[in-house]
Amino acid sequence: MLSNALRVAAGAALVAGLVTGPTGPASAVPTCGYTPAGQAARDVGTPPTDVSALEPYAAMLNTSQGIVAFNAATEKAPCTTNSFAHLAGRKYFDGTKCHRLTTDGIFVLQCGDPTGTGSGGPGYQFKDENLTGATYPAGTVAMANAGPGTNGSQFFLVYKDTQLPANYTPFGDITRGMDVLGTIAEHGTKDGQSDGAPKQDVTLNSVRTTTR
Repeated sequence: MLSNALRVAAGAALVAGLVTGPTGPASAVPTCGYTPAGQAARDVGTPPTDVSALEPYAAMLNTSQGIVAFNAATEKAPCTTNSFAHLAGRKYFDGTKCHRLTTDGIFVLQCGDPTGTGSGGPGYQFKDENLTGATYPAGTVAMANAGPGTNGSQFFLVYKDTQLPANYTPFGDITRGMDVLGTIAEHGTKDGQSDGAPKQDVTLNSVRTTTR
């Protein structure tokens, strides 16, 4: 997750806890490794390691502020998109809050932690993907993390072009709901700071995937 990592420091896009080592773009990988990592915030098991049957899909996030949808990059990030589909299919995200909004230098809404604290995960982690040449323009969906190979369940939605090091696995492109994200961002954070809980509560009522 961005695990309290999206920080802006001295004019640079500082992302403490969002730092990973680069890896090349994924080709068709037959298997993925999901290794144990702490206690699951919501135990829904581990994704299947065989992703040979993974099909392109679209994800719909039905939030309390409106619908956000994206197309998953299953070819470029098969292990990441396989994990996301697993969690969505088992309702891991349902009823959880997007706990973090950043509005200065880094422009993202962070979601995916059932505890709402920025420290929760699914009880497993996996390696980074699709990092070579990665950029984070508006409309990107990417994984948050706490260092190299620590992807779990937390992800972020980029609502405005953002400069970040290529350390966060991009795994989707938003196709609907940029206006929803823009409105959330306009309201800012609860404490008025540039990094904190969004003033408008954003709950993921449901997250579902459909083959496309």
